[in-house]
Amino acid sequence: MSIGLGIFLFVVGAILVWALNIQVDWVDLDLVGYLLMGAGFLVFILGIVMVTRKRSSVSTTRSAVDPVSGESIVKQERSIDEV
Repeated sequence: MSIGLGIFLFVVGAILVWALNIQVDWVDLDLVGYLLMGAGFLVFILGIVMVTRKRSSVSTTRSAVDPVSGESIVKQERSIDEV
C-alpha cells in the first residue's frame, strides 16, 4: 500500500510541476509539486524497506528426564516473529 501511495504522490507532484501552467496568487503550485514528489519518494523508499525486512524464527529445544519413569523428554517449540 505504501509503495502505491508513494508512486501516486510522486505522479501528482510531477503533474503539478510540469503539466499544469496555472498561476494561483495564494500558493506556489511548483513548490507544492516538488514537496509532493519528495514525500512520494520517501514513502516509496520506506515501503520498499518495510517489504524487504526479514522475519526471524525462534526455535527452542528443552530436554528433561521424567522423574517417575526415568525417560528422557525432548520438547521443541517453533515460532516465527516479525522484527
